[in-house]
Amino acid sequence: MESIPRRRRQPHTFLVLGLLALVLLARSARGDAFTYRFQPQERQCFYVHAEKEDEKIAFYFAVQSGGNFDIDYEVRFVGNDRPILAGKDESQGDFVFSSPSAGEISACFENSASTFDSKVVTVELMAESEENRKQSRKTPAPNESQTKVEESVANIGSSLGSIHRNQLYLRSRDNRNFSTVKSTESRIYWFAIFQTLLIIGMAILQVTIVQGFFKGSLQKGRV
Repeated sequence: MESIPRRRRQPHTFLVLGLLALVLLARSARGDAFTYRFQPQERQCFYVHAEKEDEKIAFYFAVQSGGNFDIDYEVRFVGNDRPILAGKDESQGDFVFSSPSAGEISACFENSASTFDSKVVTVELMAESEENRKQSRKTPAPNESQTKVEESVANIGSSLGSIHRNQLYLRSRDNRNFSTVKSTESRIYWFAIFQTLLIIGMAILQVTIVQGFFKGSLQKGRV
């Protein structure tokens, strides 16, 4: 039997996979999206480190469930009393801002509006180094094909970030819509029960009135 030679993978395939893995690692190295359940009246802070001044910080949050889908938030540079961002009774936020200097940046949430309901919040707090991106663009590539591969991988990384952000937004909107449907269904259920009890009560009242009317007529007839 003749042996069929196996196709050898092109070196570009391994290069693309390697660069794509580096892009994914770079995205998750300094921040990622996570989900946290806030208990009633709980305050919790999350942190990200800015390596230098004017570094881009991406901040996103969305209330997935609980109460009226609202929460208080405040973003500030650790050591500075003046908040960078702040909001009250917000359900979702998406911001990109520059760090005032190198150091820790905190994003604090407080479930102050709820006395009994816990709330599930998706948070993404990520530092994006603009200098690293500029250096990667200025670094000369060994050849033209590798430059195209790097550009393709960068576009893939950007597209993955957009898809991830859209998924978080759609998930949050789907949860709010589902909560609205459940609330409407519960109201319809209790309204139907109230309507049924009201009809039964009116029927009993009508029967009682008719019986009283006939009893009064019979007593007058006997007299």
